[in-house]
Amino acid sequence: MPGDFDNDRLATAFEQLPRLLADDPDLVRRGAFFDARFEVGIGAIPFDVVVAAGKVTSLERGPFVMRSWRFAVRGTAEAWGRLWQPVPDPGWHDLSALVKRGTASLEGDLQPLMANLQYVKDLLVLPRRIAAEQR
Repeated sequence: MPGDFDNDRLATAFEQLPRLLADDPDLVRRGAFFDARFEVGIGAIPFDVVVAAGKVTSLERGPFVMRSWRFAVRGTAEAWGRLWQPVPDPGWHDLSALVKRGTASLEGDLQPLMANLQYVKDLLVLPRRIAAEQR
């Protein structure tokens, strides 16, 4: 995956999020009080993510017509590809850095995101483990 910014390949990696989260009981425990439906945009591909008690209970790949969500996290294919490298370059290492760089955006009701920011940030970098597994 390093250097590969193909929307479909990145989306396929993101679809493994429930499995990756199930392999991390500490992260599930930290998100025990987090319940939300949100959208994650991997380049041009939207995902509907439902988290209940820290577990991903639903993950659907779009496009969708009029799907509701509390907040959205959208980024370019390059942003996700660089974020998910085993050791990301400075400035590509974190969701906040991607927003600051202008390659990702946050939209909607940001209160649940900010109240659970570290959990969401750790959840969204889980596909980084796929590159490490392939080594």
